[in-house]
Amino acid sequence: MTDKKLIGKYKTYIKEKLSKKRYTHSINVANAALELARRYGADEDKAYIAGLLHDCAKEMPIEEQLALVKHSQLDVDDIETKATPLYHAIAGAEIVRAALDIKDPDIILAIRYHTVGCGSMSLLSQIVYLADLISEDRDYKDVKKMRKYAVQSLDKAMFEAFRFSIKDSAEKGNLIPKSTFDAYNEFAAIMKRSPERE
Repeated sequence: MTDKKLIGKYKTYIKEKLSKKRYTHSINVANAALELARRYGADEDKAYIAGLLHDCAKEMPIEEQLALVKHSQLDVDDIETKATPLYHAIAGAEIVRAALDIKDPDIILAIRYHTVGCGSMSLLSQIVYLADLISEDRDYKDVKKMRKYAVQSLDKAMFEAFRFSIKDSAEKGNLIPKSTFDAYNEFAAIMKRSPERE
């Protein structure tokens, strides 16, 4: 890490805002993002910081999250204003900009899209999205398979991640924003052209 003092500041911030379990998850996502950044050639510092801060708004009162979503200058899908579990990503992007003075658009967008994804995702956004899905504390049914994909191929991992996410959300009857379908369609098209497709 280039600036250990800054990383310490961010860790202190989330430690004060999050439960022990969520703080541990944030550290795990930061570590997973760092590993993926090394593997796929992304900026390691940005990956660690975005992974560390991705859930900084997760445990804020819902009304406060929604207020940040409604006043956000970021591109917000109408569905995202109706789906409570999606608020924290947009709110988190606003918090890191306002409270932590992070102006880097790559970090802000990686935090903003870590839950829903979007079309034309940056390398950093892909890495943080995946890191959140495969972090050490995750224990859902297909997590081992997802971790395997993550070290084999970024495109394959992203395709499988969105396929899993859409199926899981649909089975739960959750709302799914258009940006998630945009991301899925892009990676599905890549996989159709790819010789590594199963």
